[in-house]
Formats: sequence, C-alpha cells, structure tokens
Amino acid sequence: MKTAWSELLEEGKIDELATEMARHAGDSVEEQEEIEREINYFKDNAARMQYADFKKQGLFVGSGVIEAGCKNVIRKRLKQSGMHWSVRGANAIIALRCAILSRAFKLPTMFPSKSIAQACTPV
Repeated sequence: MKTAWSELLEEGKIDELATEMARHAGDSVEEQEEIEREINYFKDNAARMQYADFKKQGLFVGSGVIEAGCKNVIRKRLKQSGMHWSVRGANAIIALRCAILSRAFKLPTMFPSKSIAQACTPV
C-alpha cells in the first residue's frame, strides 16, 4: 500500500514531502535532528528524485533493472563452474564484457581473428 509520502516522492514533490516530514518530527532533540537530516537529504538530492519526469521519458527508476543487468553481464560470466578470478582479472573481463554488450566498439575492428570475436559474443 502506498503512503502519502511515497506518492509525493514518486510525483517529485520534494518540497511538499519535506514539509510533511517536518510536521511529524518527534519531541526529542534526537528525533528532530534525524528528521532534519533526512529532509536535507531529500532537498539536496531533489534533482535526482524527479521520478515522474523520469518515468515519462521511459527511464527506469528502480534498482531491479540494474540488478538484472549485473546478473546477466557479470555474474553469468564470472561465476561459471570451476572459475576463479583475481580482482584484476575480474575487472578486466567485466570491462571487456560491458564494452561488448553495450556495443562500445565493433568486434571485427577490435579483434582481427573472427574466432576470437565470436568467442567474445554473448551467448
């Protein structure tokens, strides 16, 4: 169930959200300071929280797409049976795989041998 606060956030109404949060500040100094920190966070990051505008542009606002991308790009490649990676090696293969999957470069020009290019192509 959506709360009024989450609806304000989804609609990008950060100032209204901050006002509502301030109304519910507790009695103790600690609670008031915590609410003030959270309000400042929302105000400082308001430009990044224009979720309604982002959705209108067809952009994703949740972490699910990123997490699925990580699973497909990284986990499937690095966690195959019997594989062990150094940090340096894992970083190198992740960079290469991301470049290939994002079409950051064309494989035939990067690799002269067609078999190497085919080996790098995602399955």
